[in-house]
Amino acid sequence: MGALLPHGVRIVAMSTATKLKQQAHALIDQLPDSATWDDVIEEARFCKAVEAGLAAADRGSFATDEEVRAAFTKWGVKT
Repeated sequence: MGALLPHGVRIVAMSTATKLKQQAHALIDQLPDSATWDDVIEEARFCKAVEAGLAAADRGSFATDEEVRAAFTKWGVKT
């Protein structure tokens, strides 16, 4: 089904340039009239990151609890 992003844009696996164009149009259509190019770029980067995360999850590429704790410790986050 895909992930639902801010502004109601849904991300699905893209196999063609046409789907990419459709998703880009949907993303832009959902932005407020006051949106800037930076807003468009930020939303597009977010969509790309979500797609990469979904693909990693589909492959079973998850961090272990220990890896997450180690990263949090490195970043100064209390667990």
